Amino acid sequence: MTPKNIQKKRAQAERRAIRTRAKISGTTERPRLSIFRSSKHMSAQVIDDTKGKTLASASDLKMDAKKTGLELAAMVGQEVAAKAKAAGITKVVFDKGQFRFHGRVKALAEAAREGGLVF
Repeated sequence: MTPKNIQKKRAQAERRAIRTRAKISGTTERPRLSIFRSSKHMSAQVIDDTKGKTLASASDLKMDAKKTGLELAAMVGQEVAAKAKAAGITKVVFDKGQFRFHGRVKALAEAAREGGLVF
């Protein structure tokens, strides 16, 4: 990839993130389930934006590295759902950030739904 193409992709990702976050805000009744995806890892947080506090979080850093990316994403979704339910949270707003709802992001979201989160 040329440097110009890389700049274009980063600009597109930034625009997607701004567009998504402009519409989404976590409240005390419905906190925000924010995800982050890097090339190797995934993490998720349940955030109350009014208080500025993270209520539950999960990451694949301490999970079995022999699994595939989709399996690890599903495990992160299940873990964050379990931690959120333990904190008394059942309804959330899904914040995919700059990432498209596809692949590992979709696997995490579906696993969180199966874990009992409603969004």
